[in-house]
Amino acid sequence: MWTGVLPAVTTKFDEQDRLDQAEMKRCFDYQMAAGVDGLIVCGSLGEGSMLSRDEKLQVQQLAIESAQGKPVLMTVNEAATRDACSLAKAAAAAGAAGLMVVPSPIYHTDQRETVVALRAVAEAADLPIMIYSNRVAYRVDVTPAIMLELADDERFVAIKESSDDIRRTTEVINQLGDRYAVLTGVDNLAYEALSMGAVGWVAGLVVAFPRETVAIYRLLQAGRREEALSIYRWFRPLLDLDVSTYLVQNIKLAEQIERDSNDRVRAPRLPLVGERREQVTKIITDAIATRPTLPADIAHAA
Repeated sequence: MWTGVLPAVTTKFDEQDRLDQAEMKRCFDYQMAAGVDGLIVCGSLGEGSMLSRDEKLQVQQLAIESAQGKPVLMTVNEAATRDACSLAKAAAAAGAAGLMVVPSPIYHTDQRETVVALRAVAEAADLPIMIYSNRVAYRVDVTPAIMLELADDERFVAIKESSDDIRRTTEVINQLGDRYAVLTGVDNLAYEALSMGAVGWVAGLVVAFPRETVAIYRLLQAGRREEALSIYRWFRPLLDLDVSTYLVQNIKLAEQIERDSNDRVRAPRLPLVGERREQVTKIITDAIATRPTLPADIAHAA
């Protein structure tokens, strides 16, 4: 159902810490113009845990307006299953094409609890669901065994695989065939996962560099592996910024430098300062200075 490049978009704030709707719309439109295949809102990069329910629904509406009929997924990552079900139902009523669901990021569920929580959200929303498995950040590993247990519910259609273990893509496919669409959720493992059978990329640095992200995906789909690898090798220092405690600050700084946006974040996060900001700025500016020329047929296909 979901393939291609799906940006996990950032949420933009104004100087009074309110949603900056105009800037978000500008950034979302830029993603779509570059040829992405949908948008995912209010995830980790979107500072979803810092947003109110009303703010999340506003961000979703802006994304739907930009998406030109392509899917917009709401991230459901509430601490309590009751609240997750409530948001899922509201997102469905407001036009979400599907959900990306994280088991509680506060309480680390065991296998039985993970299954019950995911089934409850699916029942509440009655929408297609991408399960978000991220044992590194959230300490809940949605294993192939859990996916097999959930396979009887057709609403579970995809897995955002963020175990940080490239072997997992093959394990999922070996055990479950094509029952789930596997999308990679780790930017600096994307080429590897797509080469191993993942059909999509839930991407982070795409919000600043969408054309390069889309080019890598499309070149791989066309079997032009060496061309894709050349771009990916250039991209790697940037992609590493996604695998960090400071991924939100890193990527918003990339948007500021590359897209003339801003790097405002919601407290307790604060923008980068000092030596860390200098280091990240250098990675971004060095990449911009050495940016590769994209193949004309790929670059103009958006």
